[in-house]
Formats: sequence, C-alpha cells, structure tokens
Amino acid sequence: MSKKIISLEQIKTSLNLEVLQGNQLDKKKVNKGYVGDVLSNVIAQAKPGDIWITCQGHPNIVAVAVLKKLSAIIIVGKRNPEPATVQKAKTENIPLFKTELPAFEVVGKIYQQGVFGI
Repeated sequence: MSKKIISLEQIKTSLNLEVLQGNQLDKKKVNKGYVGDVLSNVIAQAKPGDIWITCQGHPNIVAVAVLKKLSAIIIVGKRNPEPATVQKAKTENIPLFKTELPAFEVVGKIYQQGVFGI
C-alpha cells in the first residue's frame, strides 16, 4: 500500500464522522496520522498536517493542534468534548470530529486509505 495525501472530506465520509467544527473539508489535506492521549507526547511526536486521534475532549487539545499545526482532531470512543473545546476549535479554525468508533478501528480505517503514522 502506498502513502497518499487525502482530504478531510474523504476521511469524514469513509468513517461517517460527526463534524463538530469545520468547513471546506475537501480542501484540507492529511499527510499522516498520530494517535495518543498524552498531550506532551503529541507535542513531541506529531507533525504539521497530521490528523490526531484521541479520547481527550478538553480545550487543551485545540491548543496542541494549533501549536503543532495539525490538520484535524478526531475524538473517539463515544466521548463528547466540552462545549469550550468546540468553541475554541471554531475560534482557531481547527476541524473537530467525533465518532463512536474506538481509536484502534479509526486508525485501521485511515491506514487502509493510505495515511500512515510518523
């Protein structure tokens, strides 16, 4: 399987993600992916353009996404983000999704589309 750069719209559609914040998803691209819930690990390892998969739902995830210039955040496992998180994502223009799927499944499905990790 070869590496691909795909749009957030393709990922949203293929995983049936709920969009909490984001527009023009067909124009936003994903280079690679990162999965993790420890913010310091995300800061140390994630790269600009990565899509981040996490179970965290507090506003600090948006701050990390802005700091690392991530393409989007997917909150997994039936978790609901705090309202302040959604508001901060809107303010910072960070696409934010949620899904009932567990992280393992989300990563597997994105990997099958040709998006790899670091």
